[in-house]
Amino acid sequence: MITNVFAGGQFEVETEAGNTVRAQLCGRMRKFRIRVILGDHVTVALSPYDLTHGMIVFRQK
Repeated sequence: MITNVFAGGQFEVETEAGNTVRAQLCGRMRKFRIRVILGDHVTVALSPYDLTHGMIVFRQK
């Protein structure tokens, strides 16, 4: 769930496990202009190298 919105297309996302991740929209979501707002439930792909960074790949309905 999106908990905070930052400038530059960055979002703070709280995972189901309770961790906080800073994430940005993937290119396909930017291409098709899919908007994400505060409180939306999203799917995040985490970076294998740094578990505090991720990419938002899907907005749940």
